[in-house]
Amino acid sequence: MKRHLLTILLCCWAAACYAQNANDFYPTGLESQQKPIPYPFLREADVIWSTTLWKTIDLNEAFNQYFYFPIEREDPTGKISLAFILWNALEAGELPIFEDDELKIPLDAELFIKRYTKADTITLEIGYDEDDNELYQTYIRPHYFESYEIKQYALREVWFIGKQDTRQDSRRMALAPIKEIYRSIASGDDIYMGRAAIFWVPMQNPFVRNVLARNSSYFDGNNDVGQPSWDYVFVNQLYNAFITRESNRYNRTISSYLTGHDAILEAEAIEERVFNIGEDMWEY
Repeated sequence: MKRHLLTILLCCWAAACYAQNANDFYPTGLESQQKPIPYPFLREADVIWSTTLWKTIDLNEAFNQYFYFPIEREDPTGKISLAFILWNALEAGELPIFEDDELKIPLDAELFIKRYTKADTITLEIGYDEDDNELYQTYIRPHYFESYEIKQYALREVWFIGKQDTRQDSRRMALAPIKEIYRSIASGDDIYMGRAAIFWVPMQNPFVRNVLARNSSYFDGNNDVGQPSWDYVFVNQLYNAFITRESNRYNRTISSYLTGHDAILEAEAIEERVFNIGEDMWEY
């Protein structure tokens, strides 16, 4: 009797496991349990040099395209893009957001979502009546968040040297999805207005880091498993980014005083100088 009861319990347990993982042939779910990578404790008195850099991650670069794909809300492997990860966390009330890169002006997440997804009203000319008067019809165009609209990410990070080990290190402080902005006109066409940050996310916030840690990236397009978490991606800077500004007494961006190839050379010069400061700490 006991043997039959044990057999029944084992069968029920196996059926339950199969029902929960119908598309898997081995237990899964470890990725969602990942924790953020811990940072070493740091005191203000330990920092002997620091500077702030503003960078842009361009998703048109081949190396950065795993930020952009998949553009669907979820692909067959369960992966979703960084844009949808942030948006889903925002809808779930897990993501604090700010209007500015200094993280001084908080935004109400619920109100922001309502404004962002507010439908547009478009009036179009559809013809003429019998008296040759123009006829118009009003359309309601719903607006949803779509990851393919995010073509860049803006990043603010702090680079510093600690007194204890005189090593150069950095922290990602704020991140913003960048969207191309269009304005609809009466003809129904859209005019390109430029690019703007949708919102800024505090990257050192423990809630934000937990969201990034439990979601894996699509860093390796040839492997569906063993992908690094988004927290790992940002901690280890697994992306290409170009500098648009360094903290300075004039509070100006590179584009405000240089353009074209000169701006590229200036960004590279800033990057090299910051790198050399860390290297020079070890000169004898």
